[in-house]
Amino acid sequence: MQLKTILNRVHGIGTFVYGETVLLERDGELVIEQEVRPRANGHPICSGCGERAPGYDRLPMRRFEFVPLWGIAFYLLYAMRRVNCLRCGVTVEAVPWGDGKCHRTLAYSWFLARWARRMSWKNVSEAFRTSWENVYRSVQWAVQYGLAHRSLEGIKAIGVDEVLWHRGHHYLTVVYQLDAGAKRLLWVGKDRTEATIRQFFGWFGRVRTSALRFVCSDMWKPYLTVIKDKARQAMNVLDRYHIASSMNKAIDKVRAKETKSLEEKGLEPVLTKSRWCLLKRPANLTEKQDVKLADLLKYNLRTVRAYLLKEDFQHFWSYVRPSWAGRFLDRWCTKAMRSRIEPMKKIARSLRKHRPLIMNWFKAREQISLGAVEGLNNKLKVVTRKAYGFRTFNAAETALYHTLGDLPEPPVTHRFC
Repeated sequence: MQLKTILNRVHGIGTFVYGETVLLERDGELVIEQEVRPRANGHPICSGCGERAPGYDRLPMRRFEFVPLWGIAFYLLYAMRRVNCLRCGVTVEAVPWGDGKCHRTLAYSWFLARWARRMSWKNVSEAFRTSWENVYRSVQWAVQYGLAHRSLEGIKAIGVDEVLWHRGHHYLTVVYQLDAGAKRLLWVGKDRTEATIRQFFGWFGRVRTSALRFVCSDMWKPYLTVIKDKARQAMNVLDRYHIASSMNKAIDKVRAKETKSLEEKGLEPVLTKSRWCLLKRPANLTEKQDVKLADLLKYNLRTVRAYLLKEDFQHFWSYVRPSWAGRFLDRWCTKAMRSRIEPMKKIARSLRKHRPLIMNWFKAREQISLGAVEGLNNKLKVVTRKAYGFRTFNAAETALYHTLGDLPEPPVTHRFC
């Protein structure tokens, strides 16, 4: 079977035909160059309006980078025609395998973009012996196509969150869809200010905003203020993940302070290497951490009391009836205020302040998948961890959309991966 037969099967090019195939060596590397010719009766298509027009002249031969074959660099060679269009004037023709002045074929761009969703961009560039810039531009092109062709209709539930994307307290505001069967990233904004979240609602539009039934968020005041102003008809649900996260931060603060205090008093450093014993869920502890935690619980320490308060609060989420959950919340807040542990008292005051929004969790859990919030947050952290080397907001935004946006792709003959 000839190479041209395979190309026609997996990468049809419409009114063009594959010509001569040449295998040559360049700079010590094998290269395949595949000639492309227009059909004898094929008229060029204007790249401006998409209409057929008479030819004007030809440009010099161009090389379009195609998907490597057995690790061999592969190029399509074609001399672009210029057309004399009545509407657009003299323009370069449109070709089905390329886009504009890009030296990559569309097939190769999608090939790199799909692999970049599985591996880091650097690893993709090394695996396929191309430049990091090529991978980035391919991902960027795929994201632009997906954003232009995605549907934003029928969105009833959204989640708002902030994510640290760069050292030095550089945050992004992210908004994702939480509807059943449709969990994806919708929007990314720079910083986590009130102006940022207002930009989202301005982009989302009044009609779509008025159709929202649920908005899940944390207790960040700018978010709550704008959500109440822009989506008053929607039920604002406080995210369980962020409440647990704030408790872990409080315990970590108590532990660090008490460790230093024990050291200054010359007492036994029982809290040394105990951080993850206190922060992880009991079911996720290793055998060694389980033994360490059991030893810690024998001591009457402020850190231990804070840990027991955190674990006691987990029962709140297991209630079925909101009325009983409310009573438990009130009792827990009272217990935390009497603990004389300031970080836990601060959490109790915050829970009391936002009590109605917390209780909305019980009303919404039967109608939207609140567990998806934690899953999306974890995926966001993985993507942004890869993006620490990106110095621009555009690169981080592109990485998030590409991985979490569930963006559509054009129909293709062969997906390559």
